[in-house]
Parts: sequence; structure tokens; C-alpha cells
Amino acid sequence: MKYLGLDIGGSKIAAVVMDEQGHEWRRFRVETRKQTRQQFIATLVELITAIGDELAQPLAIGIALPGSISPQSGKIRNANIQVINGCRLQDELEQRLGQPVVLANDGNCFALSEACDGAGADYSLVFGMTLGTGCGGGIALNRQIFPGASGIAAECGHITLPGYQEVNDGPPARCYCGKYNCVESFISGTGLSARYRLLTQEALSSQAIIARALEGEHAACEQVLRFRQQLARTLATVVNLIDPGVIILGGGLSNVALLVNDLEADVAPLVFTDHFITPIVPARHGDSSGMRGAAWLAVRNGVENETFTD
Repeated sequence: MKYLGLDIGGSKIAAVVMDEQGHEWRRFRVETRKQTRQQFIATLVELITAIGDELAQPLAIGIALPGSISPQSGKIRNANIQVINGCRLQDELEQRLGQPVVLANDGNCFALSEACDGAGADYSLVFGMTLGTGCGGGIALNRQIFPGASGIAAECGHITLPGYQEVNDGPPARCYCGKYNCVESFISGTGLSARYRLLTQEALSSQAIIARALEGEHAACEQVLRFRQQLARTLATVVNLIDPGVIILGGGLSNVALLVNDLEADVAPLVFTDHFITPIVPARHGDSSGMRGAAWLAVRNGVENETFTD
């Protein structure tokens, strides 16, 4: 049995085929077509079918999504690929493919990948946070995804920024979700750019802001410090709530030393303990963790193409 993991992004779909030990057979990548729901589903079916034909052996399928699945209705919600919101995507794919498919939030797949054979392999409880254009999270418990009762566990990007004070964090931010001061409005590439623009009236990318901070520009340095403090407060809240064995950071901003190096020293004073021991480490598999986590999702859930699972 081989396991196919697909990581669905706004611009591309990345896929990997691997065995149950995590050894990769081959990787694939196609453009995400999303003008209509029908086009999006057809793209997935065509890709999965082509990979299956090439492999010519039983293939279990896991998919990492930029959204979550409602346990009550089975519909996709909160996805940034708008055409799939409200869609029973699992049912649609299983009907078209004639075999089971298992889906999960991409943040959870990230955490699962790192828990199975990545930076969290030595820990029973892993919290993963992705810092990119947005901010997401995931929990893996005993090498299984922990989605929570409603499928929204670890949605750290949409909790209110812990300890928010306008004097320290800047003016209130209205999130695209409709709420105010969500963590993602501060701790993300988009948030970094937006908060810097409030300081300077200048619109720059997060990369350009980091470059200016490295050159010593005052406003850029101030915003980097704010970002670190906001990230530390968020991670301290995570530790106080679930006390993970390890925190693993992924996404493009996790590669920026200025933002994440030595975060333990910033988090420690904020945690309700006398001795902070939680390591905060980079992801071992980097950008591959999404698709690898989707493949591990199929492995860990025992999805096979002969029978359907609940």
C-alpha cells in the first residue's frame, strides 16, 4: 500500500506518494484551478487519477485543506478557496474516485507530519504553528490529529491577541472573519505589513520590513519587537492551555531569525510555571510538511481503497 498526500494551496496543489515509514516515492505539483467548484474538484480528481494510473497499485488518499470540515454537516468552512466553502468535498471526491478519502485542516496536517517523523517525533503532544501570509495552528496527540469537538482546535490565528493594549500593539484591527484583534491580524506576513504601514504610512512587504530592520531602521525594528512580543504572548497562552511537549514553527516567517530566534526567553516569563521547559523549534520538513502530513493522515487513519471509513 502506498499513501498519497495532497496539500491544497491557493495557487498550487502539492502532492507526495510515500510508504507507511515515510519514505517518498515521488512528488507532484499542479496549479490550483478554482474559478468554479466543478473546476476545482475536476482538478483534484484528474491529479489523483493520473497518479494512481502511474503507480498502478492500491493508493490511500489524505488531503490537507486551508479550512476545516464541520463535524455536523460535513461541509467545508473557513477556507480561503471560496468555491469550496459549503461543499461536502469528501462526499464529492469519494463518489468521483470510488474510494475513501480523508480530509483535515492544513495546520493539523503540518503538526501531524512533524509529530510522525519530524521535529516532534519524540513527543506525545505536539503543537504546530505556521507563520506565513496568515497564521495557523495544529495539534497532534500520540501521532494523531486532535481536531477538537467542533473541528476548530488550534485555530490560534482567530483567538483574540492575548494582552492586547492599544498603546503597545497599535490600533484595533478588524479581521477578515469579522472579529477584532485576531492573532492573525498581528502575527503573520499580512499583519506585519499592515502594522508597519500604520507606523510609517508606507506599504512594504514583510521581507522588505525585515531587511530594513536588519539595517537598523527604527520603525522596522519597533515592529519586529512588537511581532516577537505578540508571538510570545500567543505561545505562552498555548502552553498554559495545553502544555505541549514541543512547539514547532513552520511557514515562511519561521525562517526569519530576527522574528523567532530564542523565543523561549520571551515566552518563559509569561507562562504559569516556575520552570519553562517547552522547546520552540523549526519544522524538520519545512514546506513539505503539509503534503507529508496529509499522507500520514491516510496512514494513521487506516484509509484503504477497498472499504469506506466512518
